[in-house]
Amino acid sequence: MFEMPQEMGLIAIAVRQTQGKGRGRNAWLSPEGCALSTLLVSIPLRSQLGQRIPFVQHLMSLAVVEAVRSIPEYQDINLRVKWPNDIYYSDLMKIGGVLVNSTLMGETFYILIGCGFNVTNSNPTICINDLIAEYNKQHKAELKPLRADFLIARSVTVLEKLIDTFQDQGPNGVLPLYYKYWVHSGQQVRLGSTEGPVVSIVGLDDSGFLQVHQAGSEVETVHPDGNSFDMLRNLILPKQP
Repeated sequence: MFEMPQEMGLIAIAVRQTQGKGRGRNAWLSPEGCALSTLLVSIPLRSQLGQRIPFVQHLMSLAVVEAVRSIPEYQDINLRVKWPNDIYYSDLMKIGGVLVNSTLMGETFYILIGCGFNVTNSNPTICINDLIAEYNKQHKAELKPLRADFLIARSVTVLEKLIDTFQDQGPNGVLPLYYKYWVHSGQQVRLGSTEGPVVSIVGLDDSGFLQVHQAGSEVETVHPDGNSFDMLRNLILPKQP
């Protein structure tokens, strides 16, 4: 990894995984039909993104959603991003996820972006082609199903553009598109437990961390490394060690 020329890209693609990893102790089930890849990206430490590495996982999740929804006529396929690293069908069901590992060597971050999302596999949850079929049924449309290899390639192309935009303009260059697709607009959740305080989600701060606001208090930051977002129970919880 460290010997690769910086101008060259490197991606590993699998048709199936037998030991897919998620955040913490989570496993990622990855049967055939799931788009599975690990991408190597090198980011200069002294750059906009190099100073805000937590944004990498957001950019990858966004790239997958945009890869589908930027295809002509596919813009209403209801794929969304969920903080910090998930791809969702509406706010109902997880359809993919991102796991980032970074190593700083000298003045360069070497980042491995693992990404898996369901394309043609209806199990264990739901897949993108299920959403397309449902859309066709509801709107009497004839959108064609998509292929995993096509969407991996398209996602990487979109990610490259998002990174270029971020390096040029900083967070404000990508946040409007991120907020367009994220599931948390105006959402109220409990912090820490089912008895915890009710907070409103504000957005992402300059480092890519989640900002929440409790009535009568200041805006607080929630770090992804120590917390997870339980959409089913509307909770932000400490992550299992």
